[in-house]
Amino acid sequence: MRRWRGLEATPGDLGRTVVTIGMYDGVHRGHQKLIGAAVARARAMRRPCLLVTFDPHPAEVVRPGSHPAILTSMDRKAELVAELGVDAMCVLPFTPGFMRLAPGTFTHTVLVEHLHAALVVVGENFTYGHRAAGTVDTLRAEGRRFGFAVEGIALAGVSQDDDGSDTGAGDGSVTISSTYIRACVAAGDMGSAARALGRPHRVDGVVVRGHRRGRELGYPTANVETPPFTAIPADGVYAGHLVTRDSEGVSRDRCPAAVSVGTNPTFQGSRRTVEAFVLDYDGDLYGEHVGVEFAQRLRPMAAFPDVDALLAQMANDVAETRQILGV
Repeated sequence: MRRWRGLEATPGDLGRTVVTIGMYDGVHRGHQKLIGAAVARARAMRRPCLLVTFDPHPAEVVRPGSHPAILTSMDRKAELVAELGVDAMCVLPFTPGFMRLAPGTFTHTVLVEHLHAALVVVGENFTYGHRAAGTVDTLRAEGRRFGFAVEGIALAGVSQDDDGSDTGAGDGSVTISSTYIRACVAAGDMGSAARALGRPHRVDGVVVRGHRRGRELGYPTANVETPPFTAIPADGVYAGHLVTRDSEGVSRDRCPAAVSVGTNPTFQGSRRTVEAFVLDYDGDLYGEHVGVEFAQRLRPMAAFPDVDALLAQMANDVAETRQILGV
C-alpha cells in the first residue's frame, strides 16, 4: 500500500480515485464495513481506493487538551486498512489553518485538486470543514458541481451478546464507535472491545529496560513503552499476546503472554507500565517494536504482603493465561 503525509506529497500518477475519509481510529467493524464498501466500489470502477485520515486527532486542535485515547497507532492503522484492500493512505496534518477551511475549500483543495476523486464513500454522519458545517448532503451538492459521486454508508451496531455478525444501528444494539470502544478498554472489558473491533484490542510500543524485577523473580517481562495518548486498558492482569513487528511496522510472530498493566503496587511503584511475560520464550526483546494484544482480564491490580504471595499469584496468572489461550 502506498502511504504519504500531506497533500503536497501526493503522487502524480494516481489518476482518478475512490476516496474514503475519516479518523478511522481502531479500524473497528463499523469502519471495516465502510472501507469494504469503498474498496468494492473502487474495484468495480477499476480505480485505486484511497483512504484519507488525520494527524493529530482533530479533537486536540479543536479543543486543546481534549485528545482522546488512541486505539491504533498510525502504523497499525496502515497495516489494518491495507489488509482490507486499500491501495493508498494519505495522512493530512490537522492544523489550526486546516481546521478553518470552509467546506467548499476543503472539497476543491483536497478532493478535487489533489486527490482527483471520482467517488467519495463516507459514513452517513460524516461532517467536514470549519465548525463541521459540511454534511453528506452538502458534499453531494459539491460533487455534482465538481464531477464526483458521493455515497453515505449507514452505521453498524453490536449487541452485548453479539456473535460477530453485522447488525444495523437502530435495532437495539450499541452503535459501534471509537468512543464506545475506548470506554470498554478503559473499563478492562476486553470482550466487548473485541466484539466491536473484530479482533483483540492492541497497543503498540517499544520494549525498554525497566527495573528488571520480573527477571529476578523468574518472570522476565517485556516492558513496553507506548506513545502518548495510547488507549491502555484498566489496571490489572490480562491474558493476551505479544506481537513482534518488522522495520516497516508489519506484524510478524504472535506469542502468548500474561500481561500486567499498572504501577506495581507491591513495590510501591508510581509509574504506570505495560509489561508482558511471554510464555515459553527465551530471547532478548530490548529495542524491539511490538504490539500487545489483550484477550481477557484475569484480575485487578493488587498489592501483596510479600514476594512469596506475589509469586504464588503470578504462577496462578500464568496457568490461567495458558488455559484461556489454549497453550
